[in-house]
Amino acid sequence: MSDLANRSTQELSELREQMLREYEALRARGLRLDMTRGKPSPEQLDLSMAMLSLPGNRDITTESGEDARNYGGGSQGLPEARALFADALGAPIDQILVGNNSSLALMHDCIVFALLKGVPGGRASWSEEKPISFLCPVPGYDRHFAICEEYGIHMIPVPLTGEGPDMDVVERLVADPSVKGMWCVPQYSNPTGEIYSDEAVRRLGAMRSAASDFRLFWDNAYAVHHLTDESHKLANIFDACATGGYPDRPFVFASTSKVTFGGAGLGFFASSPANMRWFVARTSRRTIGPDKLNQLRHVRFLRDSGGVRKLMDQHRALLLPKFDAVARALAARLDGTGAARWTHPEGGYFITLDMMLGSARRVVELAKEIGLALTPAGATHPLGQDPDDRTLRIAPTNPPLTEVRLAAQAIALCVLLAATEALLANRKMTDAPHSQVPAGRRMKATA
Repeated sequence: MSDLANRSTQELSELREQMLREYEALRARGLRLDMTRGKPSPEQLDLSMAMLSLPGNRDITTESGEDARNYGGGSQGLPEARALFADALGAPIDQILVGNNSSLALMHDCIVFALLKGVPGGRASWSEEKPISFLCPVPGYDRHFAICEEYGIHMIPVPLTGEGPDMDVVERLVADPSVKGMWCVPQYSNPTGEIYSDEAVRRLGAMRSAASDFRLFWDNAYAVHHLTDESHKLANIFDACATGGYPDRPFVFASTSKVTFGGAGLGFFASSPANMRWFVARTSRRTIGPDKLNQLRHVRFLRDSGGVRKLMDQHRALLLPKFDAVARALAARLDGTGAARWTHPEGGYFITLDMMLGSARRVVELAKEIGLALTPAGATHPLGQDPDDRTLRIAPTNPPLTEVRLAAQAIALCVLLAATEALLANRKMTDAPHSQVPAGRRMKATA
């Protein structure tokens, strides 16, 4: 299909009429499709069903000989459970803590503890130094932004380059002492799917920040979530920070939420010895210990890092056809139109769809009217405000493959319809007498 911008007004009007007929036919079907969140599918959850019978009757003893049913066993969790993700986290087991099912809860706790108590290397609690700011690579993860919004932390968007954040921008911004932290999803980023380059990791570890207690919130949520035969290996952030002279800089997080069960997995926190002592001292006031039986269950089921890789190969077999279905549907309808571009991730859970400026909210509206729920426009940016209104996060993992195919075709139709509407409106305004066109109302329609 030729670029829409090169078509005549008559051709665009005819195309719009054709698409409206297709759109009304979809609306008449009474669809109920949901592509809003990156949740594992029931088939993925079924891969771990054997875990529910573990650790098994009377199998309650940890490697150290403790009874997992009782108190005790250490605030950092079972060593054998920590070993499961030591390779993915890039840290020795004595620098890893295993929590309950949500790594997001661990991130939240780190923020709250820093606000109330400060962190190692700081002069005071963060709340005493307000206002404070966080750097937020965009497009990014809405739940990271929500934590900052909840506690009044100013968010500064940083563009992504395809190989991580724009480090020239980051290095300039951290010269401000109010910048205390930065969110990072370094491998198969949510939602762009990009992998931070070795150079980006090196610069993040070595850059000089005005705040001596600056922290990288390194959310490596997709460390083992590959979609290709190549298992990309991220540069080790602990090594980069130690070499740069900032060993306490990284707070590293991961979980089994998309490995075993999202509702009953394990969350991991890894950091320097000083940071780990700080975190354990805080958490010891609110809990005597995590769910050790669930940790033991994971150890019995996964066994080791090799067991994790084997299970994730099974996940990939279920997920890859869904990502391929979205790519094919978008390409079939949108290739060559100039209406959109999209990512082809090699891992993770999302596809990023960028459309014409000012189109994302309209696409979400059109989709909703035919029974397709999409993540709200703006969710990929702090405070839900995408200044270009052009980026959407597509989550193909949860619905059945047949529904993913249909949803992807519907998304492509909505994108093309919104783009055609925008171009026709732009031409109508451009063709009107200049005095009749309100200032600042000319629509941008550049892909």
